[in-house]
Amino acid sequence: MFRKMSMVLAATLLSAGAAYADPIEGNWKTQSGETAAIGGCGGGFCITLKTGKHAGKQIGKMNASGDSKYKGTITDPADDKTYSGSASLSGSSLNMTGCALKIFCKTQKWTKL
Repeated sequence: MFRKMSMVLAATLLSAGAAYADPIEGNWKTQSGETAAIGGCGGGFCITLKTGKHAGKQIGKMNASGDSKYKGTITDPADDKTYSGSASLSGSSLNMTGCALKIFCKTQKWTKL
């Protein structure tokens, strides 16, 4: 009986963890057509390319900053330059922004897959 209850409790905890996943987590289609995965890592969210020329490369790390907004760093995989980054989530769209010197910014719109 104890073993059965332990299994039920473990299954409940695992399913509850999935229910509390942050909405930024998952697979996203980038503006250039690649797929990027965003998942939890080290108390924040790591961004890793899954497809394309730079597949497998981590290109960013973000931390939640409240109200569907995130801040961190983003790396251009083509030249390995890292910029201050931010993300803003609205439904199934994610606006990813990278800035150099906080004034030269570029934004891409990603779509959740």
